[in-house]
Amino acid sequence: MNDKRPIVLIIAIALIGIILLTKLFLIQVADDSFLKRAERNAVQRLVDHPYRGLVYDRTGKILVYNNPLFDLMIIPKEFSVQDTARFCEIFNISKEHLIEGYTAARKYSSVKPSPLIKQISTTEFAKIQDFLIDYPGLFVTTRSVRSYPQPVAASALGYIGEISARQLERDTVKYYRQGDFVGLAGLEGFYEKELRGVKGVKYKMVNVKGVDKGSFKNGEYDTASVAGHNLTSTIDLDLQQYGEKLMGGKVGSVVAIEPKTGEILAMISAPTYDPNILTGSQFGANYMNLNRDESKPLFNRPIMATYPPGSIFKIVQSLIGLQMGVLTPNTTYACNRSLVACHNHPSPVNLFGAIRNSCNPYYHQAYRAMINREVSSNTFKDTQIGLDQWRDKVLAFGLGGPLGLDMNNEKGGSIPTSNYYDRVYGQGRWRYSTIYSLSIGQGEMMVTPLQMANLAAIFANKGYYYTPHLIKAIDGDPTGINPEYRTKREVGVDAHHFDLIQEAMAEAIYGTAARAAISDIRIAGKTGTAQNPHGEDHSVFIAFAPKDDPKIAIAVYVENAGWGGRAAASTASLMIEKYIRGEITRPALEEYVLAGKFM
Repeated sequence: MNDKRPIVLIIAIALIGIILLTKLFLIQVADDSFLKRAERNAVQRLVDHPYRGLVYDRTGKILVYNNPLFDLMIIPKEFSVQDTARFCEIFNISKEHLIEGYTAARKYSSVKPSPLIKQISTTEFAKIQDFLIDYPGLFVTTRSVRSYPQPVAASALGYIGEISARQLERDTVKYYRQGDFVGLAGLEGFYEKELRGVKGVKYKMVNVKGVDKGSFKNGEYDTASVAGHNLTSTIDLDLQQYGEKLMGGKVGSVVAIEPKTGEILAMISAPTYDPNILTGSQFGANYMNLNRDESKPLFNRPIMATYPPGSIFKIVQSLIGLQMGVLTPNTTYACNRSLVACHNHPSPVNLFGAIRNSCNPYYHQAYRAMINREVSSNTFKDTQIGLDQWRDKVLAFGLGGPLGLDMNNEKGGSIPTSNYYDRVYGQGRWRYSTIYSLSIGQGEMMVTPLQMANLAAIFANKGYYYTPHLIKAIDGDPTGINPEYRTKREVGVDAHHFDLIQEAMAEAIYGTAARAAISDIRIAGKTGTAQNPHGEDHSVFIAFAPKDDPKIAIAVYVENAGWGGRAAASTASLMIEKYIRGEITRPALEEYVLAGKFM
């Protein structure tokens, strides 16, 4: 039998040779992927981060701009260092930081760049730039952080920060990468897509030491970044600054609106903070300090704090009663304090007198007439029907739900339903005596300061409002904003009913809010003292001015400051004068508010 093993061996060797030659041919001639891979090893792909859009106030003054910063990037495969101590001294980091950064970068990718040191200032960059050539695998990318020429409006403007893992998961278009900055609060968060711009990409040739050798293929594959859109805010910087000055050392909020447009002129949350501290490399530490602060400076009170509206709600009750036909200007009730407590004033009073003197018993009786219409002979059922019908009318005033402000996390307050009382007391087991506190804006009713300012705008406009908003134009184009902010919203009350209301509110200034009076600017306003079971009551005041041609509508809440005619009315009056006149002519009142001794 012939031994065929040599033939088999020869065939096997020949086949292996053919395979190797074929593979070599494919690598060298037919397929240039290995060449491209080699090129990529000498080419750095650098993301060109765009500048975020700028933010201006309503008069063109800059509120937010960009400040350049640098990230020191590391490519682990190319990085080497001989003297670790020297390296750490040059770059001002600890050995632990270097090891952790290198390990994290290597875990992400050994050939792709990762940040080793983030947010290096221009001053610090000047100190290290000459040493970069000594360390292969290191290079610098430029990005920017936000800066604020005036340290105001922190809650409205918001802040940016590094994107979280959860946000990355929700990024379906894959715009962001780990380490990118994103708007996290305020206008920065709400208008993130408009502000962020479009990323660019640059390809650079580098040698083995990481030295820049110029653009790859003369920039043929580069794309330029596109800066974000600029926003024009509705905020009046001078008014915002003055309001924050008045609210210094206090807890509360101020919201001022231009009634004819819904544009927010000032939005103040007190206490506040300098927005510049939430930028740069100290963002994390400063954020934690603010978050631990017991006064809650990060809590955006104008849109997140809820309070009982107090006596201010009597204006809404008056308008609903007039529209329903339950009240007329001549409807008169006695100030019967056996029903509910009240202060001394003439009795009985008609509707005008009830508003001027803020008579609690009047509204106790008027509200009962609105609720118990004898639709049902069963008083429990009659109360349920009346409450639900009344509630629908209240909701038309922008209460009981978010208004739709161009900021995230806006709260809507609450206007209780019959279902709520059914759950608490049982179906058919509650009646008017259970809910009478709603008549004077107490009980289970809650509103935000923004909603109260919007009420003032409704009273100024005689029955309509535009959704309050903080941005009036994008890249100078007013049509770029959401059309919802240009839509007139009627509240369902005839305009002529507001004549009496406006006149009574103007007269009320000389009754319960004499401090708010300005000799040559007629203010229409209403005080409130929102009950606080945890301490002193809250001081509340809403107003608009001038009465016959309103330019500003305002709501002021000062927590634990007592009667509305003191702290809140005084603050609102000064804000109105500042906006309309541009100056303050009552220094004594200003000193009174700044001192903050209201009790």
